[in-house]
Amino acid sequence: MKYFDYAATCPLDKDAAGIYLKMATDFYGNSSSLHDVGGQSAQLLENCRDTFARLLGVERKGLFFTSGGSESNFLAIEALLTAPKKGGKHIITSIAEHSSIHGTLMRLEQNGYEVTKLPFTSSGMVSIEALKEAIREETVLITIQHTNSEIGTIQPIEAISKLCQEYDIHFHCDFVQGLGKSDSMKLTTQVSSFSFSSHKFYGPKGVGGVYIRPNINWTPFFPGTSHESGLRAGTVNLPGIVAMTVAAEKTIGQMTESRIRFLKLREAFIQSLEPIKEILTIHGELGDKQFPGIVGFSIEGIEGQWLMLECNRLGFAISTGSACSAGMQNPSKTMQALGLTGKKGKEFARVSFGRSTQVEEVEKLGHTIVNITRAFKK
Repeated sequence: MKYFDYAATCPLDKDAAGIYLKMATDFYGNSSSLHDVGGQSAQLLENCRDTFARLLGVERKGLFFTSGGSESNFLAIEALLTAPKKGGKHIITSIAEHSSIHGTLMRLEQNGYEVTKLPFTSSGMVSIEALKEAIREETVLITIQHTNSEIGTIQPIEAISKLCQEYDIHFHCDFVQGLGKSDSMKLTTQVSSFSFSSHKFYGPKGVGGVYIRPNINWTPFFPGTSHESGLRAGTVNLPGIVAMTVAAEKTIGQMTESRIRFLKLREAFIQSLEPIKEILTIHGELGDKQFPGIVGFSIEGIEGQWLMLECNRLGFAISTGSACSAGMQNPSKTMQALGLTGKKGKEFARVSFGRSTQVEEVEKLGHTIVNITRAFKK
């Protein structure tokens, strides 16, 4: 089986796997314990915090380790709302945000908050003009993703940040698809908080992190919590955190080289689909506004789930969008954000590349999709 679903999850890096095993067997102490065994674990934990702070260009005091992106999104939003810059209960987001964002906001709506969900432009971007028009005096939070997981568009974080500063609004950014794929240093100084998840950059599953600016005087969601400065409950996953740190160092170090590779793979894949170009739509943007390792596309008249199953039968693992929405009957949130509903919305499929993806494999996948399409259209 050839794997083309790296946007959903990545295999564990071998170096990260090795360090995970060593940490789990040799440094098993609880980092909150006061004895020497716990002290060793605590030192390792803080070393990882120092390393991540350096990699991301942030203050270590605002960096917290979690169980992954979903928990990070929840904790960040809840923390920011305990320390708003002004009064109000209005939040702005996009239709295409991750389910963890929408789930958190649905709960907040039940508690009296009003949420405005913005659509995408035809190229998969949040319109700055539409965002500005949606801002009210009582808007206290804007939460917009960095990189869309389904079509790979990179949102205008700097422009959104300027609006937030102008109107005294907190800005949370879901950076789960972005870390290690674009320059994080440009992002981290422009937001109130951001989230990331280990398994998106070849670290272990079940671990991630969130950054909340240290000058924000937030209140814990869970009273009496002692772990991670009171942000979350539960013993920290030290082996996972150390392995995630190793994976992050490697991924960020290879970022420029990886982008060049992904551009070549993307070009090869789209070129291989040339025979069906008349009924093919590639969703997304161009240049720096697009992460090249994700290709979201639609073939007229062919449901994405059926195409995925046919590819799977022939030895290729592709997807129909976010794994967190798998099995749902409605079109993906990104297709809805693009205004594509009903049958048109369900035509969507996604291919995403990773470290081991080869041009020959990409071309073979493209030719397979062309053959599937031709057979279907007969």
